[in-house]
Formats: sequence, C-alpha cells, structure tokens
Amino acid sequence: MVLFRILSGSMAGAEIVACHFPFRVGRAARADLRIEGGGVWEEHCEVTRDAGRGLLLRSHAAALTLVNGQKVEETALRNGDLIELGEVRLQFWLSPAVQTGLALRETSTWIALAALVVVQFSLVYWLTH
Repeated sequence: MVLFRILSGSMAGAEIVACHFPFRVGRAARADLRIEGGGVWEEHCEVTRDAGRGLLLRSHAAALTLVNGQKVEETALRNGDLIELGEVRLQFWLSPAVQTGLALRETSTWIALAALVVVQFSLVYWLTH
C-alpha cells in the first residue's frame, strides 16, 4: 500500500493510504484524495500501477505537477518523493507493513508440544513398568 503525507495546505499533517489503483487526486468529489488548495485542479493527477515500471504518477495535461521540484506529466514514484500540486505539497511513502497476530498459532504450537511430551512420558512409563 501507498501512503501520502500532506505537508502543506488545510490538511497538513494528514496521512492518506492508497489501497487501490488508479488513485485519483484533485478537488473533485469523486477523487480518492480530495484536496482543496490554490492551483489544485478537479482532476489533478492519478497514481497507477505499471507491471514494468512500478507506481506511476500521471498529471492532467493542463495541471502543474512537480515531483522533487521537476515538472512532470508522467513519472515513476520512489519512496520519499515530494509531490507539489499547486500550493499543496505531499510526500509519497510506502506504508508500513502490518504484521498479523500470531498469538493463536503460537499458543496452539505450545499446547501441541506439551501434549506430545505428556504422551511420550506416558509411553515410556507404560513400557518400563
């Protein structure tokens, strides 16, 4: 998953996770990340997945989009890239991995091992007496 940290504008400090692609950014109500800010278009840009190039940022033809200070129409995104949409700045990150809970699996393993030890001691006792 992808994480966008909003660095400036009215939503500064917010973190938005992109779970599906294409992920649309702009002012429009249907945008996945709706941003109100000067210079932000209705459909400013979108992030898509490309099998060969990874995650791509595609800017609307007339919208000004900068990645690390360079004007782009389409570019591959890298962890930590700074994206500027009008007066709003975002930072692109890969979201942290979430580890699933292993407590049930670990408990089951310890119970099975304890049962095995009891069975082995019982068999040794039964065979020797």
